[in-house]
Amino acid sequence: MDWVYAGLGLVILLLAGDALVKGAVNLSLRLGVPALIVSLTIVAFGTSAPELLIAIQAIHDGAPGLALGNVVGSNTANVLLVLGLPALIATFHTSECDTRKNYLFMMFATLLFIAMCFLGPITWIHGIVLLAALGFVLSDSFLEARSHRRESKIACAAAEDLEEIEGADLDMPWWQIGVFMVLGLIGLPLGANLLVEGAVNIATDYGVSDTVIGLTLVAVGTSLPELATTVMAVIRRQADVALGNVIGSNMFNLLAIIGIASFVGDIPVADGILRFDLWVMLASSALLIPFVFFKQNIGKGWGVVLSATYAAYVVAILV
Repeated sequence: MDWVYAGLGLVILLLAGDALVKGAVNLSLRLGVPALIVSLTIVAFGTSAPELLIAIQAIHDGAPGLALGNVVGSNTANVLLVLGLPALIATFHTSECDTRKNYLFMMFATLLFIAMCFLGPITWIHGIVLLAALGFVLSDSFLEARSHRRESKIACAAAEDLEEIEGADLDMPWWQIGVFMVLGLIGLPLGANLLVEGAVNIATDYGVSDTVIGLTLVAVGTSLPELATTVMAVIRRQADVALGNVIGSNMFNLLAIIGIASFVGDIPVADGILRFDLWVMLASSALLIPFVFFKQNIGKGWGVVLSATYAAYVVAILV
């Protein structure tokens, strides 16, 4: 039943997170919030809501290792698995992508997070530093996007912005917006509770730590939305969307999820994460350098390497 609870909780989390994003996006647009701000804030936070609720629930239930393991494991899975598996289907053509600045922000966030872990346990003081870094990144992204919009000579720029926002639908009736919001707000804590309870019980039954469960089972589960988005992006030959999705998700995981969760309770850092998992996360992030700076396409060969590396990593932490 623990596996059923964990699986059911994951499904509810993913559906509720999607519903909340749709509801929040369309409510904001109806209230006159610019599409640019919606895309940089509401969508970004909304898609990270499942991970955030898992982190808060895990700390509340006395399993903070699951919260930290989920973030570290998700970031590793986002690079090795989320980019590796779709590359087996089709090649990512990165020659027209320019994600260098955001990638540098992600690497800064990764190094800052690692430093916080070695200064751990992670407390609300560390959380303030992480959230301040997030605020800087968001401010810079907003200013850059606004400047780009001003320089653009395309008359329908605003309409294109709406088309690019996940879940945007100006024709959505008010009652449907309300239903999405309610389902999201109810489903997220319910799904998080089921998933965390099931995952902790599974860890106990198999004699492994909640940190290991967070690094594997929960991390892969919460990376499924990114995987689905990346598969569609590579099929549509939108390599910039795929890379941007991974880079943005990793930044938010490190800065927003842990930053906010640290206010719920202290997050101790297991020795295993300090010795091994943090460095695997950093190394996997560094693997993006050829694709970001040298426009190396991510073909099937790279797909095999990334996917096999992730499989080896999972085996290493389970054995």
